[in-house]
Amino acid sequence: MTDENNNQNNDADTDEMHIEYNDQSSKKTPPPTPPFEGGEEEEFVPEDGEGNTGTPKDVAASLREKLKKAVAEKQEYLDGWQRAKAEFVNARKRDEEEKKDFVKYAKEDLIQELLPVLESFEMARSNKAAWESVDKNWRMGIEYIQSQLLKVLESNNLKEINPIGEKFDPMRDEAVSYDPVDDEKLDHVITDVLQKGYSLSSKILKAPRVKVGEYKKQA
Repeated sequence: MTDENNNQNNDADTDEMHIEYNDQSSKKTPPPTPPFEGGEEEEFVPEDGEGNTGTPKDVAASLREKLKKAVAEKQEYLDGWQRAKAEFVNARKRDEEEKKDFVKYAKEDLIQELLPVLESFEMARSNKAAWESVDKNWRMGIEYIQSQLLKVLESNNLKEINPIGEKFDPMRDEAVSYDPVDDEKLDHVITDVLQKGYSLSSKILKAPRVKVGEYKKQA
């Protein structure tokens, strides 16, 4: 019995050893890391994008300087574009003003030639006695023609200047005579308009011919 027990124990120990050996042998050792093909691993060296290398501080300073330069160039281009745009807008405004002035005064020569015709109508009607002695229908026809002509000229910015009762303006009026007046309020006031004047878009084409009151204190 003793020998049989001993044999059984030996077999059990052998089995345990066999199992332990199998457990250890089943654990695979990871393969070694292959060496770097290029030899030793290269050290990272910062650069500024143009191949210039240096310390990180130097590269950062270089990049900041380039950014500052790029921002300045961008602002310079923007300012130039804004100036060019402003000059273009101003040039267009000048062109528009010149066109308006051209249109405004383009018909000046023609209107100047028509003014004597308009004045002839005024002179014909200035002599009331002679004017009223002619046939009424004839007078109405002449007055209608005169009003039509005046309407056309006024639609082209022609205006009559009839400064009766206004202060004499040497820049606008032509004084034919200075007549003495008793009222001081009439001093340098237009007392009579011998011939009306005309302006075209604020430009005097013909100055009105007027009489001007002149007050003198009595000694």
